[in-house]
Parts: sequence; C-alpha cells; structure tokens
Amino acid sequence: MIRVVPIALPVLLFSLSSFSSAADDTHDLTHDVSNDLSNDASKKVSHNIERITIEASTTANTQPVGTFGSPVSNLEYDPRVDLQSRNMAEAQADVTIRGGIFENTGFRVGSATLLDPQTGHYFAEIPIAQEMLSKANILTGADNALLGVNSSVGTVSRDWTVIKTAGSASIGAGNNNFNLQRVHSGVSMALADYTDWTIGAEAEYSRSESDGTIENGDHDFQRASGRIQLVGPSSQTDLFFGSQEKFFGWPNMYTPFNVNETEDIKTRLLILNHQQQYAQDSSFEISTYFRRNNDHYVFSRENPDVFQAFHETEVKSIAVSGRHAQTASFALNYSSQFIADSIESTTLENNFTSRHYYKLSILPEYRMDLQEDQQLTFRLGAAFDDTNRDDSQVSLIGDITWNIINADDSSQTLYFSYAEASQVAGYTAIGGSNKGGLFRSNYDLERETTKNIELGLALDRETWRLDAAIFYRQDDDLTDWTYSLSSSSARSANPVDIDTLGLELLAVKRFDHAEIITSYTFFDKSENYGAADIDASFYALNYPDHRVTLGLIWHPTNIVEVRVDNEWRKQEENILRNGDDDALFTHLTVKISPTQFDGLDIVLAADNLWDESFEEVPGTPGRGEQYTLSATYHW
Repeated sequence: MIRVVPIALPVLLFSLSSFSSAADDTHDLTHDVSNDLSNDASKKVSHNIERITIEASTTANTQPVGTFGSPVSNLEYDPRVDLQSRNMAEAQADVTIRGGIFENTGFRVGSATLLDPQTGHYFAEIPIAQEMLSKANILTGADNALLGVNSSVGTVSRDWTVIKTAGSASIGAGNNNFNLQRVHSGVSMALADYTDWTIGAEAEYSRSESDGTIENGDHDFQRASGRIQLVGPSSQTDLFFGSQEKFFGWPNMYTPFNVNETEDIKTRLLILNHQQQYAQDSSFEISTYFRRNNDHYVFSRENPDVFQAFHETEVKSIAVSGRHAQTASFALNYSSQFIADSIESTTLENNFTSRHYYKLSILPEYRMDLQEDQQLTFRLGAAFDDTNRDDSQVSLIGDITWNIINADDSSQTLYFSYAEASQVAGYTAIGGSNKGGLFRSNYDLERETTKNIELGLALDRETWRLDAAIFYRQDDDLTDWTYSLSSSSARSANPVDIDTLGLELLAVKRFDHAEIITSYTFFDKSENYGAADIDASFYALNYPDHRVTLGLIWHPTNIVEVRVDNEWRKQEENILRNGDDDALFTHLTVKISPTQFDGLDIVLAADNLWDESFEEVPGTPGRGEQYTLSATYHW
C-alpha cells in the first residue's frame, strides 16, 4: 500500500488547475458563445471586464455507437470522468469523478440534483433527449460543494437549452443485429402580441436493440420525451416529461459467480424549471421534479427463480440556486434543495424505506480590481446538509481566483480552493440484510465526509487552451462495496478512509480544419478499511493510476468529417480482474454530408475498434466491438 503523506500539500504550490471551475468549464470546439440564460452571469468576470472564452470540448465524439445518446454518452473519454460500464455506458454505467465511486457523483439538471435512493447505479437513468440539454459541465471542488447534493466528489451538471425550430430523423444498423430508429423535432414561435416572447415545443422518440457485443449481452431500449417552453427577455420556463424503458443482459453484471444476469428498468421523470435574470449580473433558477424508477433484477436469466429483486423508488424535490450581485464588488452565491424519497423493495429488511434530505449552501463573493485587466475574487462560505435519519454536517467552502484578460482577449486564470462536502449512503448499502444474501448491507454506515484542496491554472489563447489540476482529497467513512474470498455474498458494504492525490492535464489545439484534444490524469490512493477480511474492492480501489486520452476532429473536405477518441489506461491491480490491467480503446466516426442531398448525414462508426477485453468493473466482462452505419436527415 502506497501512503499519501501531507507533503502533497506543499507540492500544490507548484502545480496547475481549473478543471473544477464551473465558469470556465462549459466549452465547445466552435467559436459560438452559448445564449443559455444560465451561463450569462458566469461570462462576466467583473462589472467592467467581460471574459471572452473560446469554447473547447473534452471529447471529439458527441454520439454513442451502440444506441441513442443519453446523459452518460461519451463521458468515458472525458479526462475528468471514469465511466465503468456493464454492457455499454447507456445500459448501466458507474460514473466516477476524480477517482471517487459512482455514489460520489451527482447528476444535476437546472438547479436540481436527480437522486435515486436505492443506489447510485441508477443516478444516470434520466430520460431526456440530449438536444434539450447543454453539454456536460463537470463540477468539482468548491463548485460541487456549493451546487451538488449528496454527491461529495463531483456533479455532472446540465442546463436547459432554448428550443429551436428544427428536427431530425435517423435510422441505423450494425453488427450484432443492431438497429436504431429515432425522430426529434422542435418548433419555436413569437407570441402574437409580445414579439420579445417566444413559445416552443419539442419532442423525441428513440429506440434501439441488438444481440450485444458478447453472448448474453443483448439490449432493448426506448425513450420518449417532450417539453414546452416559454422564453422572455430575461427568463426561460420549461415543463418536461420523459419516459424510458431499458432491458439488458450481461454475464457477471454485479456478481462474480459466472451467471447471465439481466435488468429491466423503467424511468419516468416530470420537471418544471424556471430561470430568471434581474438587475445587474443577478439571476436565480428554480427546479422541481418527480421521478419514479422501477427496477427488476434477475440473477440468472436461465433460472430466474434462483434470485430476483423488484424495486420501485419515488423522489420529489424542489431546488433553487442563484447569484445576487449586491454591488459591482460583492455578490452572494447560494443553492438549496429539499428531497423526499421512498422505496418499495423485495430486498430491504430494516424498514429503512424513506428519507428527507436538506441542503443549504451560501458562498459570499468579493471582487477586487488589481489593474484594468486583472481581478482577484474571494469566495468564503459554508454548506449545511441534513436528513431526518442521519446526523447533520456543516462544511466549509472557499477559493481565491486571480484572473487576467489580455489585450488580445486571451486570458489566464489561477485559483486555490478548499472545499468540504458530505453525503449519506443509499438504501441498498444500509437497508438490506446485514447477515447474508447477494448484496450485504451495513447498518453501521455513517455520514461520509470529504475534504478537497487544490490549486489551478487555465491558459486560454486564440488557437489553444490548457487546463490542469492537482488536488489532494481525504474521504472519511466512504461507503465502498468489497469482496471477501471467505464470504458467500457477492459484495458487502463497508466504510473506508481514503486519501487521494490526483493530477489532471487537458490541452486543446485548433487548426484551420482540425482540432486536437489530449489529456493525462494520475491518481495515487492510500486506504484504511479497519478490517482484515476484505480481499478486493469493486469501486473505491478500481481506478487508473495513469490515463491518457487523445481526440481528433478533422474536416479533410467540405463533405467529410472524421472524429476519433482514444483512451489508454493503466489500472490499479485487483484480484477480481481477469486479464490485463492496461487497455486501449478507440471510438471512430466518419460523417459524410453529400451536397446533392441537403440535410443528409451518413455516418460510419466503430466502438472498441481493437476489440479490447479489459474489465472496467473487476470480474465483469468488458464490451466487444460494435460497428454501425446510420443515416440522419435534418430539417
């Protein structure tokens, strides 16, 4: 075991970062500046300095190969995110950020974190068409502590986009008997008597199925979603409803017992969201939602009666966040959310079937102009977390940011932050049997706490951008799922204290007809379970020591576009993993847009081009090759 010692903290003084800055992190490889109301305030560095940022993506590809897009699609090539999938990312994927585990990661839409009380495996079951949402903004450090709820390490945050009058229809086919059909359409029009107001409607239907990239890895997915939207001069209101049904199978999906497991998941989601700008550089956003998730898990598809489980979770929530600028120098950042959940389950035994969550965070901000083109920003505040079943926690949040805007509109940003956060365990970890069964719970699990310190720098130039982060994180009483060679349970919930030292580097270079995206990440962990009967960790110790990504977007002609993402990793050793601890993945797409057919795109795509068999989750087989040919007509 390698020990991470406090000497890591002085090292921070000589390092780089800015991955965790929410204001700096929503980038796209075009030169377009988003018109989303929720992003307007973040583009203002001060009352008299406007930061001009060339947007930059963290991955080359934007669409998956084996199904239709979802909130987790293509995150596996994002250097800040590690996607550990079963079957494929859109089937069931554990989304981890900065070496955390899947339950440390939250998914936020608007102002609200979408929670699943059973387990973090289902956090990403969000039936929203990707055209309705902005690109993923990965919140870490102080921004996650301010805006995240029950997600102590990071949050995948998305905003509602403005509806445009446009649409598309797609069909696709591929190996493994894959087929896909999809239609999406939106319309927006000005109100007759109020020309500065628009009303819009948007809807989509998507489905896909295949026999799977390995035997017993089949899937059958469908999703329907729609919303209506009212946009005014300083506001946007969205009413959304979506429904999604997913069946998929995979050998050893959750257990290492060489069986063919299946899941059948149905998710319904209703959201009302309102964004409002007011005064100078001030805005707020209110979100409320109802989510119902049904899960049917079968341990052995050949013999379902051996073990199967049924779960139904319901979540109701209301959240508000915003920024109130009192003066040109002082502002108040705030966020609050209330969540009430409940579960009906065939596996919970200790009557832990409902909980209320409360989160309030306040982060005052003071800005000081050093020179005409330089500014120093101080933020210091706290967050309060509580539930009706667990102890409460007060967490400190603070950062200092030094921003310089050059005469050519390029910029450099340096910041130092310290953030604490906390969360409580899901029902599968704390509410099932603590004596045996496939998944053994632990009634002694306490509130998890996290302390994160980091320093960073971002360099933004006309044709290139560099981001880097070095951080040191202490997780206490983190809930992990472990394996013991002497136990009959597939996995057991156990607390662990872990210290993590991490480094992240991301560089983007733009040419006339191409963009290159490359990154490197490094993690070093030191763990203490306080128990001797733990032989392997499924999650907390399943991380890459070294990871490199390389992406390319190339336009060789006016009608051809090539996008390729590559990832190489060296994974920490694990006794449950079969095969190598290193892997190379490639995702390639070639899009042809013939000039004879305006609006038509023909796409050839390949995932796992080298047929890599690496087990992303120890003991769970990796995915195989997938090739598809699709046609999309846009109007």
